[in-house]
Amino acid sequence: MVTVTPAGDSTSVNRAAMHRAALVEDAIHDIIERRLVGRGWKPYITAYTGYGAPGWARVMGRVLLARPGTVSKRREKVRGWRSFTTTPVNGAVVRIELGGTVTETRSDRSGYVDCKVKGDLEPGWGTARLHTEGAAPVDAPIRVIDPAVKFGVISDIDDTVMVTALPRPLLAAWNTFVLDEHARTAVPGMAVLYERMVNAHPGAPVIYLSTGAWNVAPALTRFLSRHLYPAGPILLTDWGPTPDRWFRSGQEHKRKSLRRLADEFPHIRWLLIGDDGQHDQEIYSEFARSHPENVSAVAIRRLSPTQAVLAGAIPGPSETAEVVPSGGKTWFSAPDGAGLWSVLRDTDVV
Repeated sequence: MVTVTPAGDSTSVNRAAMHRAALVEDAIHDIIERRLVGRGWKPYITAYTGYGAPGWARVMGRVLLARPGTVSKRREKVRGWRSFTTTPVNGAVVRIELGGTVTETRSDRSGYVDCKVKGDLEPGWGTARLHTEGAAPVDAPIRVIDPAVKFGVISDIDDTVMVTALPRPLLAAWNTFVLDEHARTAVPGMAVLYERMVNAHPGAPVIYLSTGAWNVAPALTRFLSRHLYPAGPILLTDWGPTPDRWFRSGQEHKRKSLRRLADEFPHIRWLLIGDDGQHDQEIYSEFARSHPENVSAVAIRRLSPTQAVLAGAIPGPSETAEVVPSGGKTWFSAPDGAGLWSVLRDTDVV
């Protein structure tokens, strides 16, 4: 059995150096966890879609507590604000079975498991099985990328595939804590665009990268499936205090994720897809300059004037598609998926 300590594990952090907000959060979680366990609450695992290549995989999940008899409901049906009322299990021993190899790790201070494990899987879709004491084992889907694949898609979610009008505070809170995925609106033509890109490049992975919280991962997965987006890993972040700051940086999460994907798949050139309502253009531009060999092109969905105002951006033209050379890479811009396809289809990106 292989033992892995995931990066960011609270057991490896000097608590004297931790931010006060993180210490307070840990103390509250500890009190709640002990009381709920004393009342008979049991752990359960929520598994997230991971990715990898033959020989290894990045496996992600979370260990939480639930009242006995409600585990299946908590895992599958929790929506809106209720997804943010979960209680994490800190330091739970989690065993991961992948392709005949068993790896043991522990959940971090927020109950998360995120580690790179060894195991032989064939290219395509596979599964990793997660176990922890007192909980039923669950399977985490794993997108295993063929080493021969040279092209992939990295896509933002908010206002790129799903209209959310982030980051306007009140509307963002309403969309996140109140509405479920049935009330979200898909951006016209984007699902068709992604499907065409995947069909043009057999085996190409689609990875969704967002600043959203892991709590909404099940709802986002259902939304993407319902609107016929290609299945793929969703890389989110943990909301709340970190060991060194009051609140986690969503922008830094995106930057680190892009760098990690470049390191893990140096042979893949990514089509980066985002929108002009937040910081996608800035983040993608930085990544294209620092990793030009890993970027095929950048496609930016332009928000409508109304959406731009809601998102805090400056409204711009939205009726035509554009091809804009920038930073040594070609940037494609259009208001929807059909417009982006009209400028992408006759290029070497496709």
